[in-house]
Amino acid sequence: MTTDDITSELVTLRDYWRYAISRFNAAELSYGHGTTTAGDDAAFLLLDSLDLPIDTLDPFLDARLLPAERRLLAERIEARVSTRKPSSYLTGRAYIQGVRFLVDERVIVPRSHIGEILFSEYLGEHGSSYLPDPMAVESAVDICTGSGCLAVLAAKFFPNAQVDAVDLSADALEVARLNLAEHDVADRVSLHRGDLFTPLAGRKYDLIITNPPYVDHAALEAYPPEFRAEPAMAHDGGEDGLDLVRRLIAEAPDHLNPEGGMICEIGSGREILEEEFPHLDFLWLETAESQDAVFWISAEALGAA
Repeated sequence: MTTDDITSELVTLRDYWRYAISRFNAAELSYGHGTTTAGDDAAFLLLDSLDLPIDTLDPFLDARLLPAERRLLAERIEARVSTRKPSSYLTGRAYIQGVRFLVDERVIVPRSHIGEILFSEYLGEHGSSYLPDPMAVESAVDICTGSGCLAVLAAKFFPNAQVDAVDLSADALEVARLNLAEHDVADRVSLHRGDLFTPLAGRKYDLIITNPPYVDHAALEAYPPEFRAEPAMAHDGGEDGLDLVRRLIAEAPDHLNPEGGMICEIGSGREILEEEFPHLDFLWLETAESQDAVFWISAEALGAA
């Protein structure tokens, strides 16, 4: 079917959702960029393309679409199938706990467990049992910031903090700069280009946040096209996925204030990390999809002076 055929035959959002699911299933697409099924991915692509709430499909299912809207959806469904790019690259937007961020192929599509943890710990009724008091945090840093999403959330959750954000990719920092402006935090978040803590010589923080590349080489080799569409540097964590995590553990003590700590996402390397660092007291944090992908460790446990 041509685009004209599709737009003449399909008129409601329900029509396009059903059509997208059928196309996605037939093409055996892969998911994991904020969605896990063809239905969820189709719903995100359609709703975000129409600038509708991405978690509210039912009220709009039987709405008749304008001709321009039909064409846009038909083109994006075709692009999702033919290019195998993540849907967020097609709409230019991704979300963490409902907060919208601008994205393109210069950055990995944000989907960190840390975002969920920050929301659950700081929006919970009794506050966090391990993270610092948000009003007491005066300095924070986001290492491997990518699109800047976690740095933006840090600025929102820690209203008294100045936040540094570091990435090795100049392209990623350009996207991060867009998100700082989008969320009106450019006056409180400073971007730095460099390798982990290298551009931060002498600086110490109350909180280190980091979601570094942590995919091992075997997993990289098996990546489907959707994941290969993202910058390889944002995934590559070395042979076992923990090269950068080891460096972060080694270098973090020099950049932490005594009462501070580090929250770090590592993927599936818990067993390797605990065997290699038996003397460290990792606190593993549970999320909706994982029990051991993120750890918290205090400055004291790391031996920070």
